[in-house]
Amino acid sequence: MNKVILIGRWTKDLELKFTPGTGTAVARGTLAVDRRQKKGSVEREADFIPVAIWGKAAENAVTYTGKGKLCGVSGRIQTRNYEAKDGSKRYVTEIMAEEVKFLEWISKDNSSSPYDGLTPIDDPDAPF
Repeated sequence: MNKVILIGRWTKDLELKFTPGTGTAVARGTLAVDRRQKKGSVEREADFIPVAIWGKAAENAVTYTGKGKLCGVSGRIQTRNYEAKDGSKRYVTEIMAEEVKFLEWISKDNSSSPYDGLTPIDDPDAPF
């Protein structure tokens, strides 16, 4: 079984490209995922994990999330290798996203949340 679930923040805006031939969208970015803090430690540590998102989900991710926004990603780990221009062999390990959840997002009018500007109510008789 190869399943990964991560929650973290994008280190920069996602980069959207389209594959030659088929034109399939692919967005790539790096998710900064906090590590569990050790007892008594004040310093926070994070892992920086490369993520690839394909298809319509890639286009949505580029539109509705970006640098610093909290995002949940589930998918699988995939490794690949290629030969660099200098002839050396390079190895890549990345998450191939199968599901992306925007935990913070950018609305179409560029505000950080669709709830900005709403006034919370404090009504003891409210049914919720």
